[in-house]
Amino acid sequence: MSLLEIENLTVTFQTGDGPVNAVNGVSLDIDAGETLAVVGESGSGKSQTAFAAMGLLAKNGAATGTVRFDGQELLKLSNRELNRVRAQEIAMIFQDPMTSLNPYLRVSDQMTEVLQLHKGMSRKEATAEAVRMLDAVRIPDARNRITNFPHEFSGGMRQRIMIAMALLCRPRLLIADEPTTALDVTVQAQIMELLGDIRTEFGTAVILITHDLGIVAGFCDRTLVMYGGQIMEEGPTNDVFAAPSHPYTRGLLKAVPRLDRDEDSLQTIAGEPPDMSRLPAGCPFSPRCDQVMETCPVNRPALEGFDGNRRRACHLNVKEVA
Repeated sequence: MSLLEIENLTVTFQTGDGPVNAVNGVSLDIDAGETLAVVGESGSGKSQTAFAAMGLLAKNGAATGTVRFDGQELLKLSNRELNRVRAQEIAMIFQDPMTSLNPYLRVSDQMTEVLQLHKGMSRKEATAEAVRMLDAVRIPDARNRITNFPHEFSGGMRQRIMIAMALLCRPRLLIADEPTTALDVTVQAQIMELLGDIRTEFGTAVILITHDLGIVAGFCDRTLVMYGGQIMEEGPTNDVFAAPSHPYTRGLLKAVPRLDRDEDSLQTIAGEPPDMSRLPAGCPFSPRCDQVMETCPVNRPALEGFDGNRRRACHLNVKEVA
């Protein structure tokens, strides 16, 4: 049994302009200690899939389907039960550490509150554990800096603090939602190295949500590609990168700058991301696909397995993707 199993997850938001289908029938799983990348353009449904699993959707959002963590159905839990799961079993690192941390509270107050509330520690015990965790994420002089306010840390340091807070209760699954956004490339590399060390040291499974394919290749065991709230392709990261089997995956990889090819070879995907309130009946990528067929806009392709451990949703024969 997988640590996290999501089956046929659908997320719909009710808006003044009608319903918006942000996630459409997504199924995925992750095992203990595994790393899974969820990639795709902004608005493809990556974050909303995670928010639905965590019970963190906006008030106008609703999720249907199945989300099981270690066999327990999460979508049917009460807020109180979900708070326990979120505190002790699944943790999430959000995109912007400056808005995720309370600017009016010292870092020590924000970290010790978690341990006092969920682990029953005294203030002294919680402070000592918080310092140990800040040391683990390589905050210099953690014992003295823990009493600082968030604005007294750099962006990279604030992201490390968010990672430390997420790990305080030793969760078995860590969801990192664009953890390197707005960080320079050097700090990005440091954060990804840190996440790798945490995976090794604590045995934590990691779901990495990102649109930056450059940080996925050396970190994740498997990669899942989303577009229009649906899964386009999924498989071992090395296989997906070496031999993409969906036109959208191929387009994403061709749009990544590389040092081993000329600037002229850099390509973009024509067109615009889909209107999630007016998705086509068929493949959501069909209006932008350079290999579209007559059936694509009207018939949604099933997500089918091939090569043993890969999946994709496309009407093309596997060998036809150029």
